[in-house]
Amino acid sequence: MLALALFASVMFGSKPTSAADVVDVITGGGDTYLRTVVESRYPRTALGVMAGVCLAVAGTLMQGVTRNPLAEPGLLGINAGASASIVVATAYLGASGQHDTMWWALPGALLTGLAVHAVGAVGGRTSPVRLVLAGAVLSAVLAAFIQAVTLSRPRVFETYRYWVVGALGGRDFEVLWSVLPFALVGFVLALLLGPGLNAMAVGEDKAASLGIRPARIKAIGLLAAILLSAAATAAVGPIAFVGLAVPHLVRALAGSDFRVQILFSALAGPTLLLLADVVGRVLLRPEELMVGVVTAFVGAPALLLAVRRMKGAA
Repeated sequence: MLALALFASVMFGSKPTSAADVVDVITGGGDTYLRTVVESRYPRTALGVMAGVCLAVAGTLMQGVTRNPLAEPGLLGINAGASASIVVATAYLGASGQHDTMWWALPGALLTGLAVHAVGAVGGRTSPVRLVLAGAVLSAVLAAFIQAVTLSRPRVFETYRYWVVGALGGRDFEVLWSVLPFALVGFVLALLLGPGLNAMAVGEDKAASLGIRPARIKAIGLLAAILLSAAATAAVGPIAFVGLAVPHLVRALAGSDFRVQILFSALAGPTLLLLADVVGRVLLRPEELMVGVVTAFVGAPALLLAVRRMKGAA
């Protein structure tokens, strides 16, 4: 399915191209115009893969660490932090353009996620309840700040309005290379955490008796989720539902082993995001619908189906 989504992503767009045209370009053929059209879709496809992997794996980590089936990257205030950082940079620091906003979104997302984690880990132990409350409170405060600034400054609102929906188009490979180190570090940490998350699934006391340190697993898991979420949000804007829906789909298909869940999430996340992007490009051709809007319509039925299957299995 991921291979088909990749092919569809470079095939469909505002300019109609056939499968044979895409194959010609990939194999080095095709005329100059056709190559330009097809190759212009490579950056958004690569960004879709990166963002899909990051959001899906981050959601899997967060649901495993917090033991909350509704946990997703927005729970840590990542989206709100990135949005507030962009608003501040645009309103007061003269930032403009795609690359400026991306570089401001990244530290805003990271700092907000770390602040939520610090509050949730008061006393040396990470409390899922404190984590959720800290994320909700900080997100609410930042949302109020964003509204106050954007409503009083129309120029800032125009920049923020485009970014906040979440989109893969209009970005080049430079954006990908800029955030890729953060995504790679987060993904490697996620892969290393699989056995520890499996042990914690049976209870923290039992995990400790097996030599696992639950506090360390939680801290590293949240750090990995913050890095992954911040990288995706900075690159393509806040895209909802991928980090919430994909872990449920993966658990329904792959079981409860976090080592398998993380790998399946890395396949299912970009598949969902790329297919949503293709739907957005085709639905209103030659215009396009932002992928952040489409993911909600695509992900909601998939999530409901997964929940229904899990209930039946129980």
